[in-house]
Amino acid sequence: MLQDIRQQVAAGAQHISFGDPDFFNGIRHAMELVEEFHREFPSVTYDVTIKVEHLRKYEARLPKLKETGCLFVISAVEYLDDAVLRALDKGHTREDFLHVAGTFRSLGMTLHPTFVPFTQWTTLESYLDLLRVIHDESLIENVAPIQLGIRLLIPEGSRLLELDEVRRNVGPFDPQSLFYPWKHDDPQVDALSELFKLSPPRGIAEKNLALWSSRASGKRRMPLRDSTLQFFAGSRSPAAAVPFLSEPWYCCAEPTREQFISIGQVSKRPEEPMPATGSYV
Repeated sequence: MLQDIRQQVAAGAQHISFGDPDFFNGIRHAMELVEEFHREFPSVTYDVTIKVEHLRKYEARLPKLKETGCLFVISAVEYLDDAVLRALDKGHTREDFLHVAGTFRSLGMTLHPTFVPFTQWTTLESYLDLLRVIHDESLIENVAPIQLGIRLLIPEGSRLLELDEVRRNVGPFDPQSLFYPWKHDDPQVDALSELFKLSPPRGIAEKNLALWSSRASGKRRMPLRDSTLQFFAGSRSPAAAVPFLSEPWYCCAEPTREQFISIGQVSKRPEEPMPATGSYV
């Protein structure tokens, strides 16, 4: 691996992404690697992907990541409800994630949590809970905008199809898209999901989230627009720029319409204009 890194640095690379989705699975090897990496390339930074459960289990090792040039850690949180996390076999709980988020803040490190907010278990209330947690944990600038619109991907052979609550809403396998399309029991959840699928937001300014939530919810009993504004009211800009990848796309997500357009599977069609959004740091 170091030989590959040497070639990349020689070609001008100033930052390296360790693409192993489970970087801390072999903790001794991982730590030896980053220490050797930093000794040989002290001015080159890097990022890693680590499970929530491993971030908590090995939190004593996190300062060493910071010391050796780690700019940020990506971690697949996926969902915030413990019952759903068990169904997804994630190996962590909501409290584990909140603990890890607090640890990163105390260490002055950057955590990029990833989510799959649209699943068969999603409710409008649980979506607002996600927004609330992102706000309360000071993670607004750490969450790539597309993370607010990712929809659960069910590929061929997925064990999710063993679950009744998943299977009852799944359509026939689509051989062109290579996944099982599905509908939610609540059409308003699908409506909110579709807004992101048609045109993923370029920022997460509070006024736009409020507008999308309001449009999707209609006259539902929960005042989504007011609630969303309340969650993001008073949000402050981060004290320092938050490092991030320029192409924040992740696995477990159904493709967006824009991605299908990019590979020629569908043609463009006029859509209702979406509100302008701010920039993402």
